[in-house]
Amino acid sequence: MPPRRLWTEVLAGLVVALALIPEVISFSVIAGVEPAVGLFASFTTAVVISVVGGRPAMISAAAGAVALVIAPLNREHGLGYLIAAVILGGVIQIVLGALGVARLMRFVPRAVMVGFVNALAVLIFLAQVPEMRDVPWAVHPLILGGLALMVLFPKVTTAVPAPLVSIVVLTLITVGAGLAVPTVGDRGALPASLPTPGLPDVPFTLDTLTLIAPYAFALALVGLMESLLTAQLVDDLTDTRSDKRRESVGQGVANVVTGFFGGLGGCAMIGQTMVNVKTAGARTRLSTFLAGVFLLLLCLTLGPAVSAIPMAALVAVMVMVSLTTFDWRSITPATLRRMPLGETGVMAVTVVCVVATHNLAVGVIAGCLAALGVFARRVAGRAELAVSRAEDGSAVRYAVTGDLFFASANGLADRFDYAGDPDRVVVDLGGARLWDASAVAVLDAIAAKYAQRGKHAEVSGLTGPGAELHTRLSERG
Repeated sequence: MPPRRLWTEVLAGLVVALALIPEVISFSVIAGVEPAVGLFASFTTAVVISVVGGRPAMISAAAGAVALVIAPLNREHGLGYLIAAVILGGVIQIVLGALGVARLMRFVPRAVMVGFVNALAVLIFLAQVPEMRDVPWAVHPLILGGLALMVLFPKVTTAVPAPLVSIVVLTLITVGAGLAVPTVGDRGALPASLPTPGLPDVPFTLDTLTLIAPYAFALALVGLMESLLTAQLVDDLTDTRSDKRRESVGQGVANVVTGFFGGLGGCAMIGQTMVNVKTAGARTRLSTFLAGVFLLLLCLTLGPAVSAIPMAALVAVMVMVSLTTFDWRSITPATLRRMPLGETGVMAVTVVCVVATHNLAVGVIAGCLAALGVFARRVAGRAELAVSRAEDGSAVRYAVTGDLFFASANGLADRFDYAGDPDRVVVDLGGARLWDASAVAVLDAIAAKYAQRGKHAEVSGLTGPGAELHTRLSERG
């Protein structure tokens, strides 16, 4: 590795480690566990995923989405059951990854991805708002100063990441001037010893498995969805490809290892990944590995110094991340005029659902469903019907063109003149494509309505898969 690249990866890992500490502590509070549980989980997850994951430079650690999913389990049954759910969730992720669940990513439309990115940026910014309310007056100029440093410092040199410079300078100003502002240490005590492996303190019974299984399955799905979407985002940013199958299995392995070390479950951290890839310029697994190592070293050896970092410095970093993550081009008037209304609507649905629920998985699912509705409506209107009659009036031919499936075929039956047509009716599907059982059922219904009047309706023109589907499913085939 060239020295300049090595330097970039090392400094990126350090910046990410500093950015992880307060956020992971916050997620630990959400899950109802000690800060050390979340911090140790971030160390083990980052180190393991740097080796077994499928997306270089992506940061995985104890994440808010996972904390929200398993918080009720910890609150009602205790830490042992939470850890057991993390291990089981990891096993489920390994199984899903091996089965190729990552292939489902191809069904996520671009409008949903844009909405996902924009919603992420909004959530990152909203998460910083509480740090700007009811705080000493000095916090606001510190945040503005940190933002100014990150904008201006790269014009001087890019050898050192601007976020790291901002954190160091604001910390020195705060300590040197004796400013009474919120610090990292105010979020909770940092760990003072290494984690040790062990089994969760739960009875190994069927009742325990039944209790933790729903939480483990939810953890597995949410973790995989966020990780795969983040991997796709990094693919686009770096113009490289990742191994989604390996990433899915790797996330599971990381959670299993983390669980055996008594840690909170984790997945890809989108905000910190943006810090690593977009802000600090990292591109290799080394930055992910070092982020975990530096996190542990900072907590164990430099606890007092890390505790003195003002929250304003980290808020400034995350605000800059939110501003650079948001796809501003997607909301410019020129783009909105050019983009189909349905695509813009799908993006808006994704953003609104994510921001309203603070759950990226919910927003992505809602966006995909909205995109499916838009697609179905658009394709449904492509089924056309042309009528031609024999000169002697003995037969009528209905030529159907377009895609026939549940959305387009249901209205087709109402466009035939059952009473006025002659005894022989030909439904010509040579220009149509038959997609599902609903379309076959509609064709059967048309034939049945003619038969009730003593008339014969003949379906013709089908070839290939459409003909096979009709032969297999048609009651009259």
